[in-house]
Amino acid sequence: MTTAMSQDTTEFVTVLIGGQLFGLPIERVHDVFMPDRLTRVPLAAPELAGVLNLRGRIVTAIDMRVRLGLPARDDGRTNMAVGIEHKGESYGLLIDQVGEVLKVSEATHEANPANLDPRWARVSAGVHRLDGQLMVILDVDRVLDNGIDALAA
Repeated sequence: MTTAMSQDTTEFVTVLIGGQLFGLPIERVHDVFMPDRLTRVPLAAPELAGVLNLRGRIVTAIDMRVRLGLPARDDGRTNMAVGIEHKGESYGLLIDQVGEVLKVSEATHEANPANLDPRWARVSAGVHRLDGQLMVILDVDRVLDNGIDALAA
């Protein structure tokens, strides 16, 4: 099985957050897991859900619903997490559901639409229009570099 991609396609791990389809560049995703026993961090920013131990590593859990300005999940289901490495640290992006790996053509890539929520636009690297659905591409560096001031709407 080859993982090489041609220059005109990109692979994304798809995730659902608040019913919206998002894509994470596959090369940035290290693992997908069910977070267990989150430890809250006193006085932390609202989007910092806590820290957890994942196979001996301390992982900072980021609540993507808070980061994107979405309401808290109320369906009683357990969040999933996508493991990301950023500047030598381990992060888990808490999401509602992981989807599939999608290979999409760069021809379908577009800049952020003018009507995209500003909180989403700050962390988006553009969009792909798929069959009847818009996939917002998350820029992992921007998701993890943006501070609380970026959440003010």
